[in-house]
Amino acid sequence: MPPAILERKAHKKQTADTSQSGFEWKTILLNCSCHSFDEVERQLIKAIRCSLARARQISWEVHSRGSALVFTGPQERCEAVAGVLEDIGLLVKVSQ
Repeated sequence: MPPAILERKAHKKQTADTSQSGFEWKTILLNCSCHSFDEVERQLIKAIRCSLARARQISWEVHSRGSALVFTGPQERCEAVAGVLEDIGLLVKVSQ
């Protein structure tokens, strides 16, 4: 191959194709008035292993916007996160 073609191939960016790798799923927490902020924050910390500050940020977004993206990843992990949140009766949606 001519040097110019080799050079272009060497500079081509390597990007991960996430469309088929199972990382297109998301877990969304929906608002409900039946839980305190503390309950939601504790459960978020258990479910996604986040800091208290991050849990507060998510719970405030759910309260003010009606929902928040909690986790993205493989379907099985998203469903596991949803299961932990549902343990205390939180409303959760898992989708692609």
